[in-house]
Amino acid sequence: MQATFVVLGGTGDLTGRLLLPGLAQLVQADALDGGVDVLAVGRDDWSEQQYREWAGDRLAEHGAQVPEQARDQLVGRLGYQRGDVTSPDDLRQVLARVRGRPVLYLALPNTVFLPTLEALTEVELPEGTTIAVEKPFGRDEADARQLNAVLHRLVPEAQAFRTDHFLAKQTVLNVLGLRFANRLFEPVWNASHIDRVEIVFDETLGLEGRAGYYDGAGALRDMLQNHLLQQLSIVAMEPPNAVDGPSLAARKADVLRAVRPPADMARDTVRGRYTAGTVEGRELPDYTSEEGVDPARETETHAEFTVTIDNWRWAGVPFRLRSGKALGAGRREIAVWFKPVPHLAFGDQQLESDVLRLGLDPDHVTLELNLNGAGEPFDLERRALDIDLAPNDLSAYGLLLREVLAGDATLSISDVEAEQSWRIVEPVLAAWAKGEVPLQEYPAGSSGPAAG
Repeated sequence: MQATFVVLGGTGDLTGRLLLPGLAQLVQADALDGGVDVLAVGRDDWSEQQYREWAGDRLAEHGAQVPEQARDQLVGRLGYQRGDVTSPDDLRQVLARVRGRPVLYLALPNTVFLPTLEALTEVELPEGTTIAVEKPFGRDEADARQLNAVLHRLVPEAQAFRTDHFLAKQTVLNVLGLRFANRLFEPVWNASHIDRVEIVFDETLGLEGRAGYYDGAGALRDMLQNHLLQQLSIVAMEPPNAVDGPSLAARKADVLRAVRPPADMARDTVRGRYTAGTVEGRELPDYTSEEGVDPARETETHAEFTVTIDNWRWAGVPFRLRSGKALGAGRREIAVWFKPVPHLAFGDQQLESDVLRLGLDPDHVTLELNLNGAGEPFDLERRALDIDLAPNDLSAYGLLLREVLAGDATLSISDVEAEQSWRIVEPVLAAWAKGEVPLQEYPAGSSGPAAG
């Protein structure tokens, strides 16, 4: 079916770094067939040839893993339209170039989402139009509700995509298979057997020139409010009727409705900001001295909080979410810690509980168990059973774009999920804004600030 993928914000960093390489992968996989056009919209006064040259440079820099032939094929089919995405007249000119079904992808700063969507309400959209919005979806719950209201005026919920590329990571998707296709895990996936869950995405990278976005967002909004809460909802959901968009969205929304914000902000939340230090041989400056950073904002580069889920399956189980930048180690995983056995018949040996680790980037699964040792048979040893997951043919953004073009909402966030995620983090944001939780400093290359 003929469609046109329209990138609103076609000259931005997100487009050059992630969308164009993802589209090139689809060309390589013959998943972006001749029935799909690509039209970029930006403010720059460029000719189509100038845009193609810019896109070719971005692909060489960020999509080098894609064969040059596929990159060249994508560049050759790119269209460009100069325009203001908040102008109804300019958007009408964009839509006049669309062939078939429009797929409008808002690769824009989140401050421009609402003006763009409101401008689209003054334009007659073709039947079947799909609208995809990048994260973060709003700045708070009220903002998310307003965005949802305007989005629903434009297209039905089934044609509205709130994208989160973390949902396309292989390990996150494998949580579904691990839980719901293996009788070994599903009977013990509850508060009777699980002690705690940790969802961690620690990075060794610093700001990397993203102050324009990051300094106005911070780690809590950038990572925990969307990516990590989405992972929590998949880990904790009830079994869905089917692995499709509506079924998964309903079960994830049930979980998020039951999440209770941190009970004690000083104890259950941590905020930190990195200072100068060395990470993997690289010297990083103090965050506040990075270009474009306003120190008065007190933007956190490290965020943690612990929440509980108020339902039968998870009552009393703490879920700790954590993400930080410029840390000494890139720990990225979902760790499910099981409760110890009720009675240990091996004397007074001190043992760690069993833990299932679902590694993110690189994708792997590790099950750590206590087993009899090779020497003294009654001395228990810690052993790890590892499975490396073969990488997908498509990157997370390649998978996400394929699903958006196909109209498959499996990797999308529903309206309810978006609003509930803000409900959970708003009390934390409010407490931090009031100074109830101190902004700790940690040297780049360290393990981060002290836990609450």
